[in-house]
Amino acid sequence: MTADDRRDPRGPLDPREPLDRLDLIQAAWRRERPDLDVRPQGVIGRLHRVAGHLTDELVTVYRQHGLGEGDFDVLATLRRAGAPYERTPGDLCANTLVTSGAMTKRVDRLAAAGLVTRRVSERDARERVIALTPHGMDVIDAAFTDHMANERRLLDALDPADAEHLEHLLRRWLALFEDAGLDRPLSGPAATG
Repeated sequence: MTADDRRDPRGPLDPREPLDRLDLIQAAWRRERPDLDVRPQGVIGRLHRVAGHLTDELVTVYRQHGLGEGDFDVLATLRRAGAPYERTPGDLCANTLVTSGAMTKRVDRLAAAGLVTRRVSERDARERVIALTPHGMDVIDAAFTDHMANERRLLDALDPADAEHLEHLLRRWLALFEDAGLDRPLSGPAATG
């Protein structure tokens, strides 16, 4: 690929930027469909690929603690709840953005591993409560410690000013898709534990 193939209609690209697969894809589309502005692929495509790589890196740490991504999510949600580290299944679903069927499978798996317990709610006998066990607390604390070290390692690949700028950009962009929902609990893999 030549510099001309990478030319952006707004001006020349920084020659210090390394070429990647998206450059090749965009060059091919510019050649085949010069009538279309393919610049969005540069952002969306790279963001999509980075997200996939980040997920792989995060899941590797969860596995070191015998957890899957969903398991980590449930345990982290319980741990963040504060003492007594419990929530109803409905709260867990709302906090992790999964269906009740998916939550049942996660809780079954975590209960079988001795990481959570189920009990009848003291407020309503029809309601169940999911709580961290002492073993579950140990596992999520160790996993979260390693998770934060892993995220630090991943973010340290960027210049600190770039990382801060990226955070601000992503916050603004995410707000276009999601209600801030500050009155609701936060969770999910995107909440990073």
